[in-house]
Amino acid sequence: MVRVLMCGCYGQMGRTITQMVEKEEEMEIVAGVDLITEGPATYPVFPSVEECDVPVDVIIDFSSSKTTDSLLEYCVKTNTPVVLCSTGLSEEQLQKVQDASTKVAVLKSANMSLGINLLMKLLKEATAVLGEAGFDIEIVEKHHNRKLDAPSGTALALADSVNEAAGNKYHYVYDRSQRRERRDVSEIGISAVRGGSIVGDHDVIFAGQDEVITFSHTAYSRALFAKGAVSAAKFLAGKEAGFYTMQDVIG
Repeated sequence: MVRVLMCGCYGQMGRTITQMVEKEEEMEIVAGVDLITEGPATYPVFPSVEECDVPVDVIIDFSSSKTTDSLLEYCVKTNTPVVLCSTGLSEEQLQKVQDASTKVAVLKSANMSLGINLLMKLLKEATAVLGEAGFDIEIVEKHHNRKLDAPSGTALALADSVNEAAGNKYHYVYDRSQRRERRDVSEIGISAVRGGSIVGDHDVIFAGQDEVITFSHTAYSRALFAKGAVSAAKFLAGKEAGFYTMQDVIG
């Protein structure tokens, strides 16, 4: 039985993961961490990770970047693997993640969706054929009207997958409104749409002469990110120190 500590257990993702793990036979959430310690959880909840005295095998973190430093220190001190799902980490914190991974197992990805991570893998294969054949590459991402950043981190991760497969020969273009020139063959155009309650929609377009191939991923619910986090926790429990991503989970 994999024993899980859920950081941010009363947040939207924390509650979703709790409900999901209740149906798992080989996993159990035995403790939680949240600023709010009283609620419907069936496991003990602590105000900080340092105060948790329940033995665990892995931590799932969907809390806040404000607690990332102390969480990493705790993981290193107790040798507890951690699935980091909190966003908005600074460059300094990202370096701390890398430093911690030399001492304990840390898994972090730009997107926890199994589908998105499989798409990244497929894009590398497609780029090796279509990129070399001169296909133009464009990415269009769509999200809800409350999303603050653009383009999305996932769109950039998809672009990076393509670029890595092509030996980093591409540069990214986010706005053509001030340009009156032909499209450069070495650019990847990235466009953002914001509206309504769109959870997440990403299209990667390979446009060639007389044919277009489009890879699409649509998220209908945030539950898919919870599912990915649960799969990651199963994978990471018991792993040796190192930096892992969802690419390692899908194999």
